[in-house]
Amino acid sequence: MKIGIVNDMPLAVEAMRRALAFEPAHRVLWVAGNGAEAVQMCAAQTPDVVLMDLLMPVMDGVEATRRIMAASPCAIIVVTSDLELNLARVFEAMGCGAVDAVNTPLLGVGDSLQAARPLLRKLQNLAWLSAPGNSRPRPEGVTRDASLSARRLVAVGASAGGPAALAELLKRLPASFSAAMVVVQHVDEVFAAGMADWLASQAPFPVRLARQGEVPQPGCVLLAGTNDHIRLQRNGELAYTAEPSGHIYRPSIDVFFDSVVENWVGQAVGVLLTGMGRDGAQGLKHMRERGFLTLAQDQGSSAVYGMPKAAAAIGAASEIRSLGEIARRLGELFG
Repeated sequence: MKIGIVNDMPLAVEAMRRALAFEPAHRVLWVAGNGAEAVQMCAAQTPDVVLMDLLMPVMDGVEATRRIMAASPCAIIVVTSDLELNLARVFEAMGCGAVDAVNTPLLGVGDSLQAARPLLRKLQNLAWLSAPGNSRPRPEGVTRDASLSARRLVAVGASAGGPAALAELLKRLPASFSAAMVVVQHVDEVFAAGMADWLASQAPFPVRLARQGEVPQPGCVLLAGTNDHIRLQRNGELAYTAEPSGHIYRPSIDVFFDSVVENWVGQAVGVLLTGMGRDGAQGLKHMRERGFLTLAQDQGSSAVYGMPKAAAAIGAASEIRSLGEIARRLGELFG
């Protein structure tokens, strides 16, 4: 992969260079000392991936991400030494289109390969995500459990651009929103709790991490909180599972949507928001075939028009709407 590094700290740049050197397929295309330089370099030589710092002079990583995604879109991973101290900025950058975040590899401390692995794993995941032909099989069939009473569920999937889109969606819903909501956002479990707290500050109703074994409740938003998949079980409870182990998206939107198809009794709506790749498209199609309403975000309001585009291409969405229209539609149904 051709990689651009954006960081004003020479030691951090050297640490990333050394980490990337463990994988011969990676090549550093250029290095920018601030966000403004990165915008210019991306326009001149667009890399496969940009490793973006958050705090820099002239232009920070959030604004640089926004401008790059508008003018020279490419995959952006936030790489910085202070992720936990700047979670709001991490989510803001992801809202502008960054696909993931990871701490800067440590230079000269312990096993250098071990230090490089988190960054290399993010790049490998990104390579898998960008590869063609990652469709998932259809669920084997619809099962029902008559003991479950009819309820109302909104199943939401999001990836790159998702944090900002989710915040905007939730703040537009009425405080009287009566459906349960479960959100699968592509985010590392390290940031999941911080993201739930951040979204809770934007929403007029509770937002928190989903717990093993709990049942979705009306008026509460549950966010998938680990790198395992989350599934709705036949008894109505949520469960985390490592299977399917070979799935490139963790947690996977397709896995959750398909579990809704298999096990939910009552009214459900599937919503697929901004994101890179195709995760969620097949699951949304299965939800539509099951008879559920399915909504996909339109290109104009998406930070990254990948997952919704894939859903539209296979007829998975019964309605394609802007983010504001999706909120309005959900409010009409469940407000």
